[in-house]
Amino acid sequence: MNLKTRSLPDRLHSPRSQVFKNWETLLFAVAVSIFVVNSFASPYFLDAWGLSDATFNFTEKAMIAFAMALLIITGEIDLSVASIIALASTAMGAGLQLGLGTTELVFIGLAVGLLCGAFNAVLVTVLGLPSIVVTIGTMSLFRGISYIVLGDQAYRGYPPDFAFFGQGYVFWVFSFELVLFAVLALIYGILLHKTNFGRTIYAIGNNPTGALFSGIRVQRVKFILFLLTGLMSGVAAICLTSRLGSTRPSIGAGMELEVITMVVLGGVNILGGSGTILGVVLAAFVMGLVTFGFGLLNVPGIVMSIFIGLLLIGVIALPRLWKMFLNRR
Repeated sequence: MNLKTRSLPDRLHSPRSQVFKNWETLLFAVAVSIFVVNSFASPYFLDAWGLSDATFNFTEKAMIAFAMALLIITGEIDLSVASIIALASTAMGAGLQLGLGTTELVFIGLAVGLLCGAFNAVLVTVLGLPSIVVTIGTMSLFRGISYIVLGDQAYRGYPPDFAFFGQGYVFWVFSFELVLFAVLALIYGILLHKTNFGRTIYAIGNNPTGALFSGIRVQRVKFILFLLTGLMSGVAAICLTSRLGSTRPSIGAGMELEVITMVVLGGVNILGGSGTILGVVLAAFVMGLVTFGFGLLNVPGIVMSIFIGLLLIGVIALPRLWKMFLNRR
């Protein structure tokens, strides 16, 4: 009797994957609904330049979220991303004090991001430490270094051409950050959904032991993903520092919560094994529209923080509550 083996691609197109398509449809409907509500709530919402400014609420976080999604799918997490932004920005500010130009500053931002990602990767994949514990530690470590270097001061006076990364526009209302966000979404979408490397990510998240015995170098893949997360944090540091025009040790504080919320809201299983880049893109727009709408209505920042926290809890709890409801029926 011939038994047909169910391959990984078949699994990715199984009924479970249809759930994520439905989730993405729901996210799209939510985004449209928020857009409509905001258009009625404020007469300034539909202004083209206003909508362009709204994208700054999520582009930098989404850049990190793309890499974070891949990492979480494998069952790991990085809580130090906002602190990597602070350390990379501080390093760029130190380079500025030495008279370095824009090219050198960009190189420093990317290099620091990669080094921080490599540091996390070594602790997790080489020493075998839990990623959540490691990155809580490095979250304090990296930002602590920034506070030691800067104290209560700030670096200012970045070169005029450096401002393009966070304030420049490629065409009409399309900012450099928005274009970079779109390009990165395409790259990560292809990487996760169209390559063998993406299939190994899903395989590791679903069954790391099985993936290891299948010949997949699990720790090497995770090492690469920590590097990517660090690199994307460096990219975000460049854009955020450029947009603000200054470096403070508190830069990017709390951003890790929003990044993780964006990933989980996008349908990525916090326990690993499933998720899509499209879902993360839609979640980014949803969170960006909500934040921009709150801003137009002069909602205090603390209320936004409360909303994001409740959103994260709700998204994680909702599937379990739904499953409990179905079991009782």
